[in-house]
Amino acid sequence: MRIWHWVLLAALAGPARADPGYYIVTLYDQAGRVGAELRYWTVKPPGEGATLWPELGLSYGVNTRWTTRLLASWEGESLGGATLDSWNWINEVLLTQGEKPYDLALHAQLVRNPGDRTHALELGPVWQTDLGRLKLNANAFWEYDSGRRDTRLKLQWRGVYRVAPGWRLGAEGFSEVGRWNDWLPHARQSHRAGPALLATLWDEGPDTVTLNTAYLFGKTYGRRGDMFTMQLQWLR
Repeated sequence: MRIWHWVLLAALAGPARADPGYYIVTLYDQAGRVGAELRYWTVKPPGEGATLWPELGLSYGVNTRWTTRLLASWEGESLGGATLDSWNWINEVLLTQGEKPYDLALHAQLVRNPGDRTHALELGPVWQTDLGRLKLNANAFWEYDSGRRDTRLKLQWRGVYRVAPGWRLGAEGFSEVGRWNDWLPHARQSHRAGPALLATLWDEGPDTVTLNTAYLFGKTYGRRGDMFTMQLQWLR
């Protein structure tokens, strides 16, 4: 209880800029396993150069229900010119473990911006189910940003079909609709979607290597901007 009390107080401390949702939060049991991951995503408005966000993370499965992760994110117009943008402490707690036809978890992410010493807090449910070869994900996150001093709603979804062992193809999407209780007009909301690929590149002995990638078309921060996302993860 003391940890979550501290997280909530820290999130309310000052203004912050939180980035849009760009990775689908998924459910899995990582108990006792250590993970390392490389994430990379871009936003490219029409006729402009892309902004890049390379990220490095470490994770640990505390038990069968709780996985915690520390993620460092850089931002820049080139990899060489990227500067540290934020520290992220991410936690997923499984609420179901096979007793339902779906899986449900609680997602919590604390964002720390070292440049201006500000914070944001993201909380919400994570839902997942399998229908034969089809895997479906749907998430809703409430994000408090102390710079705006309001709470906004972010949505995620994905549907992928297993086309071969270890390979899934499908589509995913993200939305930011404004304040959770007072949505923006549709023209000012951000929605983007596109094709997605999930692959297990290695699964031998104690090691598992997975790759998730997608290319999304639509709007980000209320402006047209295509996005590329990639997440490469190693677990042992």
